[in-house]
Amino acid sequence: MSEFAGMEELLQDFLMESTDLLSDVDNKLVELEKRPEDKALLNDIFRGFHTIKGGAGFLNVGPMINLCHRTENLFDKLRNGQLHITAGIMDVILDATGIVRDMFGTMGQGLMPSEADPRILAALDAALAGETLSEEPAAAEPAPAAAPAPVATPAPAAAAPQPASNGQGPDWNQLYQAVTPGGASGPAAAPAPQAAAAPPAPVAAAPAPKPAAKPAPSKPAASAPSSSGPQENTIRIDTVRLDMVLNLSGEIGLTKNRLTTLRTEILQGNRDTNTLRSLDEAISQLDLLVGDLQNAVMKTRMQPIGRLFQKYPRLARDLARQLGKEVELVLSGEETELDKTMIEDLNDPLVHLVRNAVDHGIEQPEERIAAGKKPQALVQLTAEQVGDHILIEITDDGKGMNADALRRKAIEKGLIDQESANTLDEKQCLQLIFLPGFSTKDQISSVSGRGVGMDVVRTNIQKLNGRIDINSVQGEGTRISISLPLTLAILPVLVVRACNQPFAVPLAMVREIITIDPSAIQEVSGKPTIVVRDEILPLKTLAGLLGWEPTQKPYFGVLMQSAEKSFILAIDSFVGRDDVVIKPLQNIRPKGVAGATLSGDGSVVLVLDMEDLLTSSEASNTVTRSADLIAT
Repeated sequence: MSEFAGMEELLQDFLMESTDLLSDVDNKLVELEKRPEDKALLNDIFRGFHTIKGGAGFLNVGPMINLCHRTENLFDKLRNGQLHITAGIMDVILDATGIVRDMFGTMGQGLMPSEADPRILAALDAALAGETLSEEPAAAEPAPAAAPAPVATPAPAAAAPQPASNGQGPDWNQLYQAVTPGGASGPAAAPAPQAAAAPPAPVAAAPAPKPAAKPAPSKPAASAPSSSGPQENTIRIDTVRLDMVLNLSGEIGLTKNRLTTLRTEILQGNRDTNTLRSLDEAISQLDLLVGDLQNAVMKTRMQPIGRLFQKYPRLARDLARQLGKEVELVLSGEETELDKTMIEDLNDPLVHLVRNAVDHGIEQPEERIAAGKKPQALVQLTAEQVGDHILIEITDDGKGMNADALRRKAIEKGLIDQESANTLDEKQCLQLIFLPGFSTKDQISSVSGRGVGMDVVRTNIQKLNGRIDINSVQGEGTRISISLPLTLAILPVLVVRACNQPFAVPLAMVREIITIDPSAIQEVSGKPTIVVRDEILPLKTLAGLLGWEPTQKPYFGVLMQSAEKSFILAIDSFVGRDDVVIKPLQNIRPKGVAGATLSGDGSVVLVLDMEDLLTSSEASNTVTRSADLIAT
């Protein structure tokens, strides 16, 4: 039974408001360390922390009240000039706010948090007494070698084995029977085995207190919030947006009444020109209103990405302290709005990218000075809306990436062979960092070296129908760009046909549509290619990727751009562009299928996951020879 029985609603309100307050306090503490004389900033921090303590007092959470009170006393002495801000004092304060955040998690489970670690309380008391705290980074103690990876992330579902009907892919004919209304359910309807969820990372036991307990306990810099926990099931919506939805609903109701009246008149035989014109106008009006309502409802799900960004300044600061680096994280575009579910799923990838920028990208201060740079590095995290997509960029002014060094490391780790490595250009070499198991570190630490971080980034971004790109200049820095759709609820697609079946491919991957001249197809290393504006692109038939025998020679091609490569997808014909709502397939998830949707005539259209389909095709060595494409 919850220890907050009867106060559940108050508890949820407190946790929602206080979590935002604490994130704001953390960010202002990082700023205060840069501007220790800013009294207005210190007062803002004091007020935020006092509000959290007041809410904890209302709920009678004694351990949080005790910790907040001691921290407030420290703020008061800093505010009155009795103490001055040092890195050691800031470490103690940030450790205290981290414990408060942990207490929020415990309260979210309906449990009363236990008292704070005595070492935290002792460190606060020592700071209050004016004792000199160590200026060494709090995480200087080595982490145990067997410690789990900093951010626990489930293994990509695509890596799980799934049954194939003929050893080369799913039986698409049986799949269509399974999802088409009235179709017979066959073996294809059997549920595909799901990838086993990765067990949660075990919490490392706290080390026993040392005899000469002095200051702040070590706290790994990886303690950034992760989206692996329970997700929020509430959302804050501007009342103006709700009023818009209500008004549009009323307008649709009026149009529905008009259509009902016209239907009655037509059924009674009144089919004159005015009645039919009125029917056409009412349908057009309904079409506009439904589109406006759809957009208005989607806007209610949009949240500013700043709620996610505000978690990272402290993450960058703590990790930089741990590594002995000087790093400033600059945020911009926090007001950019994105679908709430996508914001939650972006947390883990951005945690990895910010950590990688600080750990791998930024040099030690002495290296930067020797290279003619400022000792303090700059990492920028920006977001902006570009058309119907959101562009997120993580930029650093560090040492950049060496394409040849990445190629050698991938060969050394056995991730690619020498022949494949020789065919890679510089941009493709940069993409090697996304391979599972790839790491430039020779020693595994609590921060990096396991080769899972960037693989997680690419997998999660692909799940969001996004693209990730890398640009790096050695000695100047690296920019990682992420392009995401505004929402996952509605997906713009291009509907194509292969073997008399319609399929939908994400429009975000489509660069252009071309006609295929059989005489232009050339073999390179035994595989068909086409030259498009001096660029040699591989040619893949959609039928071949699906494991089907082509029924005709392809006349059209779709120039597609995936995360790592460009290629021509040969198809039979086009149906057109559409905005679809993807519905998951019940109890079945074959490779290469993101879901299904209904076309305007009511037929089922499978929405293809092109990244998964390409990976599956390469794994099964499905190759279409040029002769098969040219044959009449």
